[in-house]
Amino acid sequence: MSDSAVAQNKLSLQSLTVANATQALEQGLAALRAGETVFDLSNVTTVDSAAVSVMLAWQRAALQAGTHLELKNLPPSLRSLTQLYGVCNLVAPPSDCGPAVSPAADPHHH
Repeated sequence: MSDSAVAQNKLSLQSLTVANATQALEQGLAALRAGETVFDLSNVTTVDSAAVSVMLAWQRAALQAGTHLELKNLPPSLRSLTQLYGVCNLVAPPSDCGPAVSPAADPHHH
């Protein structure tokens, strides 16, 4: 196995919805137990609000295990949900979060 394959787990999830939240949660927790610390979410094409809960649970599990989990390549729909709920910076690197979407966060908005 190459170093990049060890360093980055491209989860085999194409959707992260209420329909598969339990399976997705378990897949992520198993990857964490196996020592994975970077999850690549670029394969995910369908999301709903359950995705945010699953990602927060993965982060909580990593924190409890004393590791840092990095979630990379959030699809735009998932990034939008995390921004809507105000948790993007809790689950993803700042480069995936981009500027705040809230008009209240914009100092130029009147």
